[in-house]
Amino acid sequence: MRVALDVPLARLFDYAQAGGAPAQIGDRVVVPFGARQQLGVVIEAQADSDVPVSRMKAITAIRDDAPRLPKDWLELMRFLSGYYQRPLGETLISSLPPRLRSLKPLPRKALASGAQPSSARFVAIYTLTDKQREAFEAINEAFGRFRAFLLHGVTGSGKTEVYLHLIARVLERGAQALVLVPEISLTPQLEARFRHAFPEACIAVMHSGLEDIARTTGWLQAARGEAGIVLGTRLGVLAPLPRLSLIVVDEEHDPSFKQQEGLRYSARDAAVYRAKAMGCPVVLGTATPSLESWHNARLGRYAVVELPERAAPGAKLPGVKTIDLRNAHIDAGLSGPLWSAIGERLARGEQSLIFINRRGYAPVLACEACGWAAACGRCTARMVLHSVDRRLRCHHCGAEGAIPRACPTCGNVDLKPLGRGTQRLEETLQERFPAARVVRIDRDSARRRADLVRTLEGIRRGEGDILVGTQLLAKGHDFPGLTLVGVVNADTALLSTDYRAAERLFAVLEQVAGRAGRRERPGEVLIQTRYPGHPLFQSLARHDFAGFAESQLAERRAAGFPPFVFEAALRAEAAKLDIAIDFLEQAASAVPHPDDVAVYDPVPNVLTRRAGLERAQLLVQSRSRPALQSFLAGLSEHLFANVPRNVRWHLDVDPLEFD
Repeated sequence: MRVALDVPLARLFDYAQAGGAPAQIGDRVVVPFGARQQLGVVIEAQADSDVPVSRMKAITAIRDDAPRLPKDWLELMRFLSGYYQRPLGETLISSLPPRLRSLKPLPRKALASGAQPSSARFVAIYTLTDKQREAFEAINEAFGRFRAFLLHGVTGSGKTEVYLHLIARVLERGAQALVLVPEISLTPQLEARFRHAFPEACIAVMHSGLEDIARTTGWLQAARGEAGIVLGTRLGVLAPLPRLSLIVVDEEHDPSFKQQEGLRYSARDAAVYRAKAMGCPVVLGTATPSLESWHNARLGRYAVVELPERAAPGAKLPGVKTIDLRNAHIDAGLSGPLWSAIGERLARGEQSLIFINRRGYAPVLACEACGWAAACGRCTARMVLHSVDRRLRCHHCGAEGAIPRACPTCGNVDLKPLGRGTQRLEETLQERFPAARVVRIDRDSARRRADLVRTLEGIRRGEGDILVGTQLLAKGHDFPGLTLVGVVNADTALLSTDYRAAERLFAVLEQVAGRAGRRERPGEVLIQTRYPGHPLFQSLARHDFAGFAESQLAERRAAGFPPFVFEAALRAEAAKLDIAIDFLEQAASAVPHPDDVAVYDPVPNVLTRRAGLERAQLLVQSRSRPALQSFLAGLSEHLFANVPRNVRWHLDVDPLEFD
């Protein structure tokens, strides 16, 4: 039997059958590897082997405490392994929940199946609008065959209602639906919505924030076919689903769908591949499609279904205005018009959201006398001041330190916080409006999932007047009383060297703008900027995603960026930068590349040092995906065969981050 193991050697291993029932393809098995036992997965039944029978070790045990891994799941793993250039053993084992990777048997009593088959009873809250009905019918007609749909609906257009009606049809057929969301923070709200709509359905929830038992239980319910609905973050796409007939990827544009360590896969792309392999429709829903998905729609690979209007009666898209910071009076980081707008909402009993994508109190603690600024000793980054627990914290490596009493360079005791984060903005608003209930939501205030759920429910009930938040509040939330969104510090992305920065800024601003005016009361969005004439803000004011996307695609085509080329990045980390650069140079020269593959010189990362290691990368591009994959396969084989002792490396195919 050929067994895949998660070991440093990037190859497969042959074992003989043990006594008793023979192992079959898809079985989890325990095998001897060196001086220890290792868990592996049988992927082939080989009649012949290069290893003589006399020297071949036998499988120690077959694990039968979970369903056998099905053929379609193994094919998905082979695809992910080959496309993202990771060993098959690592891909297989890392895709299982932690408890299923362990040599210890699962606790049968705790994980025994008690779920009832999913009922198809559907409790609809709203009647579909005409546009929602058209979208539903277009997708419903594709059941039983593969087709990819881009459900392009403005914020508040009721995409979730379309999902629910489609899932109801899935349950009627006795099949399974997979729904992926980008953030754990969005899961509780959507889970509650699903449980209300399908009170008798078995819903398996899957994300990395769950405890091992809960995560394993959800995986088992999905693999046994008990769960009619699987709701999860990106790891949900890796669950076996024997009766899968619909995949939904909500907020498909979100970069959180790309794994940034280990197997660096895109859950959105894996979902499309999986739907094609299973012969079922996949729905990519968003108000701001990724340019890759928009380009695929233009080429006819995806069918576009539009929801151009808000679903709630009388609800309109909010008006978007810019506030020119070159002329406006600024008081504590906010302009006069924004202060006035907040005051007007308080007087009317309406909610306001101030969006700033920077947590902490201030991004820099500095000495005005000598210019010293608190820096992370392990990263080429500043330490962020957090006032709640009086600490300096690095948002890249997690390092912490006490706030110094005086400047370590000149002894000045008057150290100043520079810039604003969510904590400082919360403090400023509370001082200006002492009677207002100011609620801050960021990764510091919402570390516990239960606390976040309670806070969001309170906001929906009106228990908050002014919200201060980061991207945690930008998408997926419906606050009926919120009519004003103020955006602070939006210009940083416009100055970025990342070619995706404008796309991401438009998406987050359109998403956060969509929190306002979702009922009959009109919404307003005020964006503070020094570049009010920038085309991005002009498109945003018109809610013109199509126009913005076309201009961005034209720029990408001219510059030779995705989606008009395919990319991969080879990254290296070492104690010294020259070691990382030398490794990348040697790797690039070790494998010849054809003329249609461009291999660029290695360069330091923008954040050159992180967690004490110096980082560099080289970029590989090609207009041919097969040509790029062929080169990467050779490069990967070389790297795994010549593993360096002093360098950590990884290949990132279709990279989204270049920091």
